[in-house]
Amino acid sequence: MAAAERLIPDSSTLVKYDNPVLITKHDDKLAERNLSPTRAKSAPPPTADERRETEEILNAILPPKEWEEEGQKWRQQVSTTPATRLDVVNLQEQLDMRLQQRQARETGICPVRRELYTQCFDELIRQITINCAERGLLLLRVRDEMNMTMEAYQALYCSSIAFGMRKALQAEQGKSDLQTDLDQLKNEKVDVERQLVELRQKAEQSERRAAELRIAEEKKHSEEIQFLKKTNQQLKTQLEGIIAPKK
Repeated sequence: MAAAERLIPDSSTLVKYDNPVLITKHDDKLAERNLSPTRAKSAPPPTADERRETEEILNAILPPKEWEEEGQKWRQQVSTTPATRLDVVNLQEQLDMRLQQRQARETGICPVRRELYTQCFDELIRQITINCAERGLLLLRVRDEMNMTMEAYQALYCSSIAFGMRKALQAEQGKSDLQTDLDQLKNEKVDVERQLVELRQKAEQSERRAAELRIAEEKKHSEEIQFLKKTNQQLKTQLEGIIAPKK
């Protein structure tokens, strides 16, 4: 990329940056910013110490971008130019436009919406830090706390998703085991019912055989009684004939 193209401000973020500058290889110091943006003339220019302190604070809050290309090292810092009312209005318009262009969701979890609002908040921190470093540092703490809370919620959400998936897999495995047990019990039920039918058939056969044997025994017993009665009567008649007196 040509050096002239490097001087175009970064439009990929809502945070306002200065033009990229070339870092010399020998002493690794920043080159002269001959093409840096002109400061607003509505406020008196800050002293060198104030400007240096503001730059250090801004670089700590929003670290400069550095990259190397074609053997040259470039750096781009956030702008130290105070924001005007028009800048704030433009920031709001840019935020709304990018939310619409990138089709950010209005509700629910949306990484695009979070990214754009994070950039907007960083730009507000930049603007406020230039006017009052203490307020900027306090907003930095608010931003870091908000990010930490968001990361905690994200970790909790991911943990909940993983826990839910584990429970779902366990439930599915338990369902499979229960289905296996159910199939086994059904097979056992069929076997038991078959054995029950066989035992009932055997019981009915045994009852019929026992009834037949009982009838046969009763008939045999009755015939023996009749035979014994008949024999007894014959013997009685013969005995009476023997002992009866002759006339």
